Amino acid sequence: MADTLKITLNRGLSGQTKNRRACVRGLGLKRRQHQVVVADTPENRGMINKVADMISVERA
Repeated sequence: MADTLKITLNRGLSGQTKNRRACVRGLGLKRRQHQVVVADTPENRGMINKVADMISVERA
């Protein structure tokens, strides 16, 4: 089984650019304090790096 990451959205999406909103939505996050578990893949890591200041990440 692949490694997984638990991601929490700490900041809201208002005032963010379309690209940053798309990355957050692509990770499956919908609102503040929402948590999702995603696979640790290069695609997900790229989206995480683009919005690193808005989320917190830990191993699941």
